[in-house]
Amino acid sequence: MSDGNAAPGAAEGKEGAGVGADGPAGASSSDNVWLDWRGWIKRVIVAVALVVVVWLVYQFLAAFLPRWWAQTIGDAVDGSFAAGAWWGFLIGLVFTAGPVVLLLLAAWPGPRSAPVRTGLVVLAILCAAPNLLTMAVVLGSSNAAHAGERIMDVDAPAFRGASLAGALTGGILALALTGLIAWFRLRGRRLKELQARGAGPAR
Repeated sequence: MSDGNAAPGAAEGKEGAGVGADGPAGASSSDNVWLDWRGWIKRVIVAVALVVVVWLVYQFLAAFLPRWWAQTIGDAVDGSFAAGAWWGFLIGLVFTAGPVVLLLLAAWPGPRSAPVRTGLVVLAILCAAPNLLTMAVVLGSSNAAHAGERIMDVDAPAFRGASLAGALTGGILALALTGLIAWFRLRGRRLKELQARGAGPAR
């Protein structure tokens, strides 16, 4: 009799324990879902804030940099056709050849790590800034770009055309120099392999 009475009580105790266990588990799962949604909301807010900040910075730079760059070049050239051609060709040459070499180094197969390659790409973009600013003046549609064009028309004649010629020359020279270096390195590697094969049987 005592065993029969104890069995239902034990079963009821187990059921009660099960119900008690399910309650907190269900509550914790709902809390986790709520916390996950809160995390996503925070991510969306941060992403929207970053987009707004980038857009504001772009608007500021687009309204300021083209006019500033044109005034800087105009002060250096001072209305001289020869100076405009010289500075334009030099800036186009140097600040195209440098970024091209850096980008080729970043893409060159080898033991370089990802941070090093990323740093080379960032450095290439920074080195190309003068040519990018000239492109912003020439191709831009903002009021600052049009003002920069008028400034260069008067104070920096021949600068834009010479800058294009220098950029083309710098790109060609950088590619040719890099290709020549790659060819010499490959040739030296093949010569070492041939020398190693020739020295093998003698040993």
